[in-house]
Amino acid sequence: METESVLHPSLIVPIGHVEPVPRRIRGMIGARVAFETRRALYVWEWRAYPQFSIPIADLVDGVLHDDKHTEQRGAGPAHRHTLQVGPEVRAGSAWVWGEGAPEPLRGTVRFEWEALDSWFEEDEPVFVHPRSPYSRVDALRSGSGVRVELDGVVLAEAGGCVKLFETGLPTRYYLDHTNIDWTRLRRSDTVTRCPYKGTTSNYWSFDGDTASHEDIAWTYDFPTVHANRIAGLTAFHNEHVDLYVDGFLLPRPADPKRAASAQVRRP
Repeated sequence: METESVLHPSLIVPIGHVEPVPRRIRGMIGARVAFETRRALYVWEWRAYPQFSIPIADLVDGVLHDDKHTEQRGAGPAHRHTLQVGPEVRAGSAWVWGEGAPEPLRGTVRFEWEALDSWFEEDEPVFVHPRSPYSRVDALRSGSGVRVELDGVVLAEAGGCVKLFETGLPTRYYLDHTNIDWTRLRRSDTVTRCPYKGTTSNYWSFDGDTASHEDIAWTYDFPTVHANRIAGLTAFHNEHVDLYVDGFLLPRPADPKRAASAQVRRP
């Protein structure tokens, strides 16, 4: 039997790339609509994922106040603005693209994601950042055997799994609850969100004889419809455990860099 491949597709979109968004996009602060548009653009300020850029003309309750400050952003120069929606003020949260940015971005504004209380694609909420049209997330049932060890301790062993393939990330191996030695794991308070998979239900840590290993496993009890096969299953960080697939020890991948806020990571 061949060894499990540790290769995976890389991100292909260059920084500065711009594409149209064929979806109605809304951003809200409280119950007020800051903007609503069918003319949004995807803009890649970094390779990992895009942001939405919104035509200024499609602001609804949102008002921009010029901060008189210009910075070079990923796609070009942009002028910083403060967003006001009714009595709510989100200082320095909007970037209006200036001369030197790609031509389609002129007359549009890119908001810091956390400045809005909620984002919607059509009538579905979106979390963390827009989903890239160039990324896939596929959850496939597999008969591959999986064993997870750390510091010489077996934490899980399963005769099958669900493999989750996400563009730009290593394959994740989701295991049934009954295949995990829960006596070895400690629940943590960590919560992370992913626009493709949803919000984690639990994170788990391991206290070995010589060291503690924080947040090495996670569970999605209620994932998005796109990843519903991982519901109630648990995956371990390939980067931080010894992972055997069909009897072969996989090399640990480099810990992927994920653009994130202080509270949000993508496992």
